[in-house]
Amino acid sequence: MMSLHTLRSFQARLAPLAVGCAVLAMLCAPTLAQRREPPSSQKAIQHSFSPIVRQAAPAVVNVYVRSKVRTKQSPFANYPVFRKFFGEGFGLPRERVLSSLGSGVIISSDGVIVTNTHVIKGRGKTEIRVALADRREFDATVVAKDEKTDIAVLKINNGGKDFPFLEFADSDKLEVGDLVLAIGNPFGVGQTVTSGIISALTRTKVARSNRQVFIQTDAAINPGNSGGALVDMRGELAGINTMIFSRTGGSVGIGFAIPSNLVRLYVDSALAGHKIERPWLGAKLDTVTREFAESLGLERIAGAVIVRLTNGGPASRAGFKLGDVIVRVDGFDVTDARSVHYRLTTRGVSKTSRLQIIRKGKRIEIDLPLEPAPKPGRDDVRNLSGDHPFDGARVSNILPSVADEFELDETEGVVIVAVRSGGAAARLGFRPGDVIVRVGSTEVSDVVALDEITRNPQRMWRLAIKRGGRVINLQFRG
Repeated sequence: MMSLHTLRSFQARLAPLAVGCAVLAMLCAPTLAQRREPPSSQKAIQHSFSPIVRQAAPAVVNVYVRSKVRTKQSPFANYPVFRKFFGEGFGLPRERVLSSLGSGVIISSDGVIVTNTHVIKGRGKTEIRVALADRREFDATVVAKDEKTDIAVLKINNGGKDFPFLEFADSDKLEVGDLVLAIGNPFGVGQTVTSGIISALTRTKVARSNRQVFIQTDAAINPGNSGGALVDMRGELAGINTMIFSRTGGSVGIGFAIPSNLVRLYVDSALAGHKIERPWLGAKLDTVTREFAESLGLERIAGAVIVRLTNGGPASRAGFKLGDVIVRVDGFDVTDARSVHYRLTTRGVSKTSRLQIIRKGKRIEIDLPLEPAPKPGRDDVRNLSGDHPFDGARVSNILPSVADEFELDETEGVVIVAVRSGGAAARLGFRPGDVIVRVGSTEVSDVVALDEITRNPQRMWRLAIKRGGRVINLQFRG
């Protein structure tokens, strides 16, 4: 039997050998880990997205839109020579049926569907029908739609409460590199599933309006996928597929989806019967440019600089100053002005956001209470109608909150905030954000003055409109 002294001596001799073996194992580990071997069993190669597809695909629908359009009578319709060659019905008004196809996602068991506004956009009277993956078909009606965010909410008519649906994911928890699936009906061939990863978060430079922010993915998205689901690996709705970047019309691996947190905010507001209530910053933001970054000595060409403050507004009261550069909102890096507004919007009114700014080279954090914009007065907004070019336009005085919403440099005047479909303003191409500068020789100062001007019939309407920083002169017959 070994004595205690002998045992300790033996352990002391083994200690260097043990350390040497451990080091050798560490050095060899990478080599062993990189060895390429065939799968050891059939089970080892049967990885599949099928469980996620089985869970998510039944909630993705095809959206069919039919609109009836009546054509105008041809100016040659009354010429006998044309009727002789082309038939008695030549040139007479006819009703044409236009059809379009897209996708949508059921987000509640009673048949509430979210899709893109451009999917359901039609001319004249439209009929919407949705087809489920299990071959059931239903008529649907529009609950709400918004062209700025390109989100529309539909409701299945007389469908009961047994529909498969997707839960919303928290899009703020997504990371670049996460696996996702895109489910929809590309080119009308039937429901398809493609896979890919998230390539980028909060993309704004491809947006068509100042309210759009996108998740970028390389999962194949093609025409007809619009309104379909971008699904994460938990089978939850991470976004609504909306558009692609392509020179050919087909997928090249650059697709964009509206983040689920923005979609959920819009859907909740629509079902409650009101629009999204966006926080009012009380400040105008510009995106940091290379020149601005160099002049301030910023390390990165990213962020949003405060270029105008409204006295007494939320930003002013919180302690922000002109020239402050916002670089983070609630822990998220922001690259431009739109991403700042997106983060504040999804945070929600009546809450508080913590913004990190750079001021004179120092980083400072400021808490900003998120408040709704002040309500306009009775004489600040008008719905115009009548025999004039602005028929169907809703106009507003340029209040600070309105200037912030439409990113206007003007602080006085009148701006179009909405255009009713079918009115003269819509037919003539007026858009929300157009500033009405002049009618005839009269400068437009406020909505009351504009309302009075439009009550006087004109043989020729001469207008000056400011759009995108440019003044456009127009003429229309009365």
